[in-house]
Amino acid sequence: MDLHGLITRDPSICGGEPTLKGTRVTLRTVLASLADGDSVDTIVKSFPTLSEQQVKEVIAFAAASVQEDLPLPELPTIS
Repeated sequence: MDLHGLITRDPSICGGEPTLKGTRVTLRTVLASLADGDSVDTIVKSFPTLSEQQVKEVIAFAAASVQEDLPLPELPTIS
């Protein structure tokens, strides 16, 4: 899965907000829909320019981004 080819930023599209490549759908929109409890099928039906695979890739991208941004917990030292 090539997550970096998934997202584009173009000042002339949606004010430069990150969008799914080839669409005018922002990552924020997809993630907000998921947060509201919408299923992948519901999101695809609401945004016909999206595929199920693209929505799943947004989920994977968000998960990878969060993992990169979270600090690792401190492990107890063994004496």
